[in-house]
Amino acid sequence: MQALNGISFEVAAGSIFALLGPNGAGKSTTVKVLTTQTRPDSGSATVAGADVVRQPDKVRRAIGYVSQKPQFDPEATGYENLYLQGRLYGMPRHELAVRVRQLLERFDLAHAASRAARSYSGGMQRKLDVALGLVHRPQVLFLDEPTTGLDPHARADMWQEISRLAREDGLTVLLTTHYLNEADQLADQVAIVDRGVVVVQGTPDELKQELRGDAIHIELAQSDADERLKLTLDKVEGLHEVSVDRASVRARVDHGARAVPSVLAAFETAGLPVASVTISRPSLDDVYLRYAGRPFEEASSTNGGLHTSDTHAVKEVAR
Repeated sequence: MQALNGISFEVAAGSIFALLGPNGAGKSTTVKVLTTQTRPDSGSATVAGADVVRQPDKVRRAIGYVSQKPQFDPEATGYENLYLQGRLYGMPRHELAVRVRQLLERFDLAHAASRAARSYSGGMQRKLDVALGLVHRPQVLFLDEPTTGLDPHARADMWQEISRLAREDGLTVLLTTHYLNEADQLADQVAIVDRGVVVVQGTPDELKQELRGDAIHIELAQSDADERLKLTLDKVEGLHEVSVDRASVRARVDHGARAVPSVLAAFETAGLPVASVTISRPSLDDVYLRYAGRPFEEASSTNGGLHTSDTHAVKEVAR
């Protein structure tokens, strides 16, 4: 099975680019190609002006990479982890000592610099991982699911730091995420990936503005609605882009508040009790639904079986 199929995008220097998609969509495989860990079957990719296949060493020196799994040595201290990482890149000792102290201060780890990393909280460990990716001052930083498993407070701290890296330091950041609000909050550009293909790309605002009207979400009180449900929806004027998943109906309407009374009346007439009706402005979830043809949550639960060992026709650019 192909993990990627003709993905193509370009990332502007000093920007934050998010690959957004459910688990198994091909995001991590894309990062593995761009960080020279996986060789594409075809296509081309350049990072910081270097070809990932023909110039892998040059790419590796230009990038920082933070994987989903911890990269630090749990038995070493925070200082020792960062210092060893810098030595692996051949950084001079004096310069490296200064750099390590800077990173410990920046990520609020200075107070724990002499403690073993295994004693850090989850948020502190994730900060240490990001700091490890920055020791050698890369041009491009890859963050693969950087906030998975973090509590809301630690996630907010990480969002703030990622924003600083691009806005203040001019670092190019490519992150993968399956959190819709993370991409919306952080990214200058978003590419939504589904089944190994980029289904749509643009700024979060551009993508949401393409969807006219409001989103309406109807939850029925019973899950065994039969043909009556389809007939009822056909009778409600103004509904479009309708999606039905058992007792859940999602659609778009031109004016949400005006549509609710007619929706409730139609379902009551059909004998289909409504548990709740929610109206909202367009979100990235709605964008995903339009272009992928299924809700984001549903895609996350069904993509778990996708294999990511094979790549095909890959063309990604980050420069």
